[in-house]
Amino acid sequence: MWAPLDLSVVGSSLFISVSLTFAAVIFFFTFYSFSEEKEEQPARRMSHTMVKHEHADKMGIGKAIAVLTSGGDAQGMNAAVRAVVRVGIYTGAKVYFVHEGYQGLVDGGDNIKEATWESVSMMLQLGGTVIGSARCMDFRAREGRLKAARNLVKRGITNLCVIGGDGSLTGADTFRAEWTSLLQELVKTGGITAEEASKSSYLNIVGMVGSIDNDFCGTDMTIGTDSALHRIMEIVDAITTTAQSHQRTFVLEVMGRHCGYLALVTALASGADWVFIPESPPEDDWEDHLCRRLTETRTRGSRLNIIIVAEGAIDKHGKPITSEDIKSLVVKRLGYDTRVTILGHVQRGGTPSAFDRILGSRMGVEAVMALLEGTPDTPACVVSLSGNQAVRLPLMECVQVTKDVTTAMNEGRFDEALKLRGRSFQNNWNVYKILAHVRPPSAKSGYNLAVMNVGAPAAGMNAAVRSTVRIGLIHGHRMLAVHDGFEGLAEGKIEEIGWGGVGGWTGKGGSSLGTKRTLPKKYFEQISNNIASFNIHGLIIIGGFEAFTGSLELIEGRAKFEELCIPLCVIPATVSNNVPGSDFSIGADTALNTITSTCDRIKQSAAGTKRRVFIIETMGGYCGYLATMAGLAAGADAAYIYEDPFTIHDLEMNVEHLTEKMKTTVKRGLILRNEKCNEHYNTEFIYNLYSEEGKGVFDTRKNVLGHMQQGGSPTPFDRNFGTKMGAKAVAWMSGKIKECSRHGRIFANSPDSACLLGMRRRALVFQPLSELKEQTDFEHRIPRTQWWLKLRPILKILAKYKIELDTSETAQIEHITRKRVSGEGAL
Repeated sequence: MWAPLDLSVVGSSLFISVSLTFAAVIFFFTFYSFSEEKEEQPARRMSHTMVKHEHADKMGIGKAIAVLTSGGDAQGMNAAVRAVVRVGIYTGAKVYFVHEGYQGLVDGGDNIKEATWESVSMMLQLGGTVIGSARCMDFRAREGRLKAARNLVKRGITNLCVIGGDGSLTGADTFRAEWTSLLQELVKTGGITAEEASKSSYLNIVGMVGSIDNDFCGTDMTIGTDSALHRIMEIVDAITTTAQSHQRTFVLEVMGRHCGYLALVTALASGADWVFIPESPPEDDWEDHLCRRLTETRTRGSRLNIIIVAEGAIDKHGKPITSEDIKSLVVKRLGYDTRVTILGHVQRGGTPSAFDRILGSRMGVEAVMALLEGTPDTPACVVSLSGNQAVRLPLMECVQVTKDVTTAMNEGRFDEALKLRGRSFQNNWNVYKILAHVRPPSAKSGYNLAVMNVGAPAAGMNAAVRSTVRIGLIHGHRMLAVHDGFEGLAEGKIEEIGWGGVGGWTGKGGSSLGTKRTLPKKYFEQISNNIASFNIHGLIIIGGFEAFTGSLELIEGRAKFEELCIPLCVIPATVSNNVPGSDFSIGADTALNTITSTCDRIKQSAAGTKRRVFIIETMGGYCGYLATMAGLAAGADAAYIYEDPFTIHDLEMNVEHLTEKMKTTVKRGLILRNEKCNEHYNTEFIYNLYSEEGKGVFDTRKNVLGHMQQGGSPTPFDRNFGTKMGAKAVAWMSGKIKECSRHGRIFANSPDSACLLGMRRRALVFQPLSELKEQTDFEHRIPRTQWWLKLRPILKILAKYKIELDTSETAQIEHITRKRVSGEGAL
């Protein structure tokens, strides 16, 4: 079983199971792509011979790895390059940069340079690709591939890591397939010697998908997609303010080629009035429907309209639908002041998000393992994320399924195209359609649902409330808003809330309902009276650990107060990510990105002044999630957390490690400390220790980030996550109320009538609160088991700590399962 690992210890030998570390949940790798129900496994496991490496730090000796980025750039590529270089060097291999993509591979010379540990420093926070990318026509011809092969053979490189889109990866597979014949021709023409050809008899290829479009089948999320969504949402938020000022309609065109993922998630996260995506063209009378929709929105009091258009949007007959077409329609039919904004390459630019940095880092580590374990019989593979596991998929199978989507759309089989995109894409589309196009029914259900926030504020709470209210209205319920948490419920701060009451809430940070940490036990009588007087039939509680513990108190109170016998649903929302029953909580992603961007600025300061170490204190209570993940995303030297105990000896060892680091060209350090990692070794103590021990070698500074981590606009993930959680909770609540209804009265006292909705692996699941009690450390307000602890060793490896790496078990080669239904093609 897995034991928590101490990241702070330098001298100890840590044994890391790659199957556990690299197959651990990548904090929220299902970012916008979790299923509403458990999905069928997209791949079937194949037998694979495992090799036991006793000394992983020597498994790369005598081998050479080249890494290149090709095609369109994507934020997070640099994180992947950094991981390949550092893990490759760790194993004893030589690692080479190939500058300017395949063109550099063909041209050779200074385009292929050996990389060092220090040469990838300060890369994490940079957008684009530092080693350059270029479209290369030369490599498409055999003559160009001959030159590329010679350049690799002359340097003894037989392992190639390619980071790019499907075109780039297809080119790599062609290169590998021709390798033997290329070497034979080079020997024949005198380009290389027979001995050189013998030493480079086969070429291993591993790909990582870097593309903002998220259009590659076989992986849940491609490197760069999340960062592109960040850029898009920043612009949508900015445009929203000016649109409201002038009562304008804005038509925004986003990238994605023939994939509507960016447009769809943007529409869901911004509450757009309409979205056009190529996978699901609108009906033939879409012009009339769109105009009615915009008119209804204005009639309800909205001062703006937002329409999102994917650049590949088409109608049912394959005719392109352009942003200018839509503008002309709105101006001509409605006379609205309408503007078009084409976002263009701004979506590719800027700093990569925390998610893309960790995704790139994790995939880079797995890519090196795949290369070094490769044999002549190993097919070219792509490192992917499937569910909560890192998997290696045959590259060309993924490429073929990706092409099948385009073929289906070209042939007008749009329902099939949606299915090929995956169930997660379909779920996003279905939730958006309900929120954007379904109106509340005239016939009411007769039930009243209340929604409230409990605990500390967290970005994304408002998106969850908005979704809960609107989906509740669509179900025919009367929706009640409870202000100021359990205290407000006791004081009767309850009011009916309608469709327009939550307008524009997706992009708002904090809690518009108001939230408090107060628990309900001392208010049972008042709460019971208000539940009765307001005739509340179900309660949805969105909040952190207090929401969880407060709901447990309500369950206990059912024995004495019959009014508390109504269905309860808790939606986790806290920056600390410490609520049991869910791998992720609303608000944690926004806080993580805030910490990461702050660390970027601090590292820049440290790099400018030289020989400086920063001690950064993060939030989280006793939960070290933020410190650990921010450490991975920002490239920290260590992250001290409560779950991973450390001693004064460990602290001294970290100082020694930094002292050695200052002798290199990287003269700066970053240490993260969770606010409650140790009662005695507080931030002030660690600062003083580092200041004293580092005297004459480096200066030390400290920074307590404080409540800035709770503020700000929600990230795309938190908006999307909150929206889908709210929709799922209401659907469950509607069914549970009917189930517990007897003769017009609601009576719910079974364990499954009070649940927490959590994200586990790829599924949103409802778990009885009573069952989660056993999984909880109530004293320290954390779950007893936390998945992200398995990712901590990656931080240690990338920070150049000497540890042992057990690769006796690794991700296995899998094959995509493609079911076919007669007459319908691949599903």
